[in-house]
Amino acid sequence: MSDTPEVRIGTAERERALQLLGEHFAAGRLTLAEFEERSGKASAATTRSDLDGLFTDLPTETANVPAPAAVTAPAKRGLPDRWRDVVAGVTPAVALVLFFLTHSWLWFLLIPVVSVVLYAGLDQNDRSRDRKRDRKNRRDRGDA
Repeated sequence: MSDTPEVRIGTAERERALQLLGEHFAAGRLTLAEFEERSGKASAATTRSDLDGLFTDLPTETANVPAPAAVTAPAKRGLPDRWRDVVAGVTPAVALVLFFLTHSWLWFLLIPVVSVVLYAGLDQNDRSRDRKRDRKNRRDRGDA
């Protein structure tokens, strides 16, 4: 990741590492336990060498992935552009952890409840805008 491993990192580098870990998890290269462990280490990382150690056994996929923009325009209300998708994606893992901690299956009801709360309030214009943005993102990445 870097020529100088002891250089301190900031929030942007930790977020990028978490995003890459999420992509490796989605591709099936990491188990849930490995993903949670590495995500915790990425969140606590202070130097580049801390982050480099998380990816030593994972393939690099930077050849087809464009580099992230250095400065992005802030989204509405200061939240990331796809915050609903992130929250909805993390909810099953949270429900699973809470299930094992409390031994109550009721936590799994959190999944549809969170989905309804996040997406039920979207009007047709929001959905249309989100679909257009998703199509553009896929086209830019070369997925479509």
